[in-house]
Amino acid sequence: MTLLEVKDLNISYQTDAGIFPAVRNVSFSIEKGKSLGIIGESGCGKTTIGMGILQLLPENAKIESGSIIFKGNDLVTFSEEKLCDIRGADISMIFQAAMNSLNPVQRVGDQIVEAIQIHDHNISKNDAITDVKRLFMEVGLSPERLNDFPHQYSGGMKQRAIIAMSMACEPSLVIADEPTTALDMVVQKQILIQLRKIQQERNVTVILISHDIGVVSEICHNLAVMFKGEILEYGTKEEILKKPVHPYTQMLMSSYLVFGKTIELPEFKRHNSVSSSTDSHSGNGYYHTCATADEKCKLTEPFWQEITKTHKVRCSPCS
Repeated sequence: MTLLEVKDLNISYQTDAGIFPAVRNVSFSIEKGKSLGIIGESGCGKTTIGMGILQLLPENAKIESGSIIFKGNDLVTFSEEKLCDIRGADISMIFQAAMNSLNPVQRVGDQIVEAIQIHDHNISKNDAITDVKRLFMEVGLSPERLNDFPHQYSGGMKQRAIIAMSMACEPSLVIADEPTTALDMVVQKQILIQLRKIQQERNVTVILISHDIGVVSEICHNLAVMFKGEILEYGTKEEILKKPVHPYTQMLMSSYLVFGKTIELPEFKRHNSVSSSTDSHSGNGYYHTCATADEKCKLTEPFWQEITKTHKVRCSPCS
């Protein structure tokens, strides 16, 4: 059953230099209990999609067109009051730099109890505390640390507490935006294992936003590759990692270093001047970098090619 379907989403930012189209004609769907990884370099629009789903965009950002269908309802048409009921309850988010999301002058347990009581007015504080203790054990934290302040937690412990908070109201969908940022490799691995375990046990749907291929490969069933606000390739984890088709995806996968393995980067063109973000976006945004692009690619929008029933690529010559 499809839980979330994003259709032709366009999001732009108003800047001093003009209008910046950050997300362009993005479409994808995700089934209940499954996980989708959105990968790409910094600034490609990954976080904007996540913030757009929850309507938490900054004041200078705007959803220009498209729909975000969640459980049969278009979130784009929802009032702020309706969205507040959904945020944290049906859809929760683990923000970038989540370790800074905790209130430094409030005990960690109290912050999670508050989140529960905001969405469930009938639950008592004692029952909420019991729930938080259970959540702490699920994410690998001792319930004895419930009354500690954030500064008494390590980076990994803060991240586990944020994951516990994101699961506090038993959401259907969790959007995790770079959930392992600033953590060392050992702690990162522990957090990913914990996140995957919770996702499987609770049958929760996860959208994982990252520029790290290793991170998304740990958790996700499907992957979407982004570049300059567009999804260029979409498929199962195995298809994208083992049989990438788009030249950009191939280059991205080749940048993932594996010890003991010699890699060869696909040929690509170096372009000295990157086009302005506010320039016209007609044609192929990847044209200046792609070694196989011709003049037709420069002038025409690439269209989707179906490689398999689950694998598609937005590149005309890739067919």
